Amino acid sequence: MDFTDDEEHRLIRAAIRDICARFPDEYWADLDASHTFPWAFYDAMAKGGWIGIAIPAEFGGGGAGITEASIILEEVAASGACMNGASSIHLSIFGMHPVVKHGSDALKRAYLPRVARGDLHVAFGVTEPDAGVDTAAIRTSAVRMAGGYAVTGRKVWTSKALESERVLLLTRTTPAGQCTRRTDGLTLFLARLNDPAVGIRPIPKLGRNAVASCEVTYDGLFVEESDRVGDEGKGFGYLLDGLNAERVLVASEALGTGKAALRRAVVYAGQRTVFGRPIGQNQGVSFPLAQAHAHLAAAELAIRHASWRIDQGLPCGEQANLAKFLAADAGFAAADAAVQVHGGFGYASEYHVERYWREARLLKIAPVPQEMVLNYLAEHVLGLPRSY
Repeated sequence: MDFTDDEEHRLIRAAIRDICARFPDEYWADLDASHTFPWAFYDAMAKGGWIGIAIPAEFGGGGAGITEASIILEEVAASGACMNGASSIHLSIFGMHPVVKHGSDALKRAYLPRVARGDLHVAFGVTEPDAGVDTAAIRTSAVRMAGGYAVTGRKVWTSKALESERVLLLTRTTPAGQCTRRTDGLTLFLARLNDPAVGIRPIPKLGRNAVASCEVTYDGLFVEESDRVGDEGKGFGYLLDGLNAERVLVASEALGTGKAALRRAVVYAGQRTVFGRPIGQNQGVSFPLAQAHAHLAAAELAIRHASWRIDQGLPCGEQANLAKFLAADAGFAAADAAVQVHGGFGYASEYHVERYWREARLLKIAPVPQEMVLNYLAEHVLGLPRSY
């Protein structure tokens, strides 16, 4: 690995910062409060060509790697956009990976150029209320019929369902009892959302409210066979292909959110005067901020290591999970320290750190909880018996 500044990466950071400078904290606070999708920001990123950064060039994208995608999402979050900003573009930047890798040529050519241009939004429908992280336990079924499948079931936490035309939808096409492994018999589709057979309801939640998370019901939705991603019954494996990259991208968003919180806390600590001196002069204030910086710096190294290994085609399960775990903890700790440094004003919306805190907390849960990361490390890295 080379730790000298990469000129291309420096230019990417500068370009993203220029765009984000047009969308200050007040923009994100207003949209979060009104539960309004950040269309102006999304359109600016699409116009700059950043939405398709990781889509292959032959389909209209930038053909870049996970390192470049992670830098973009880090800078977006670090601008103060935090998870509202990152989540508005995350699925477009990387969510189509299963289609890129396993979709038919016709499927790729029909949808990838539109995603790269920014005019096609795609949601991700995997999680179910009774399955949670046990993906093999999903019940949404796809039953074969003439020309395609009929899909019936319910998904939760489907982000951007209100804005999306399509959804990458994981279904069960073969009952689990008829499969050799529980993870067999799962099939992935790029299905329509704007259909009378689909019901969408936003889930009221703590934060990141500019990007809705929805409960989505499917009542006999017809999905054409041509909209199936890859082979029937192999959808679980297609999802696994992108998990390590997703962990790195989410880690980058946590890192950026932590950096935004730390930046505001340092400014406040240097300006706020109590007992005739800046509060940042007190070690009780300065030490937690210095510690937050140390933990964010360590997490950033873990992220860079993991993304480098992905882009080099090297095994990266341990590194990607470490990056997600360390960055989620470091990002939330930085946001929590920022609230504490602001004292009572940390609870006030006008200082924005309470919004950072709410959004940073999400990353200790999604897309995989910290406990499941520890399960992976315990079993696959340390060689301990499987706990579930």
